[in-house]
Amino acid sequence: MSRRCELSGKTVATGNKVSHSNIKTRRRWLPNLTDVTLQSEALGRSFRFRIAASALRTVDHRGGLDAHLLKESDSTLSPRALKVKRDVAAALQG
Repeated sequence: MSRRCELSGKTVATGNKVSHSNIKTRRRWLPNLTDVTLQSEALGRSFRFRIAASALRTVDHRGGLDAHLLKESDSTLSPRALKVKRDVAAALQG
């Protein structure tokens, strides 16, 4: 399982840990990923995603999963989330 948020695309960041004596050591910052179940109102069912806590706050701010998927760009979404986005768009159109 990759360490990548399915809705925001947030992934592992790398850099240096710098000690007091200015010695550089490589390190990684991992995203705060959680397994959540989000409800789609347009499709009438729920979906399980592995998303960052910041993305969960964004979903709440935008008004739910459907609104978030329609507003998010396709390049940041995972293939599973992209399929859900297409299904939501089709359900809302007709």
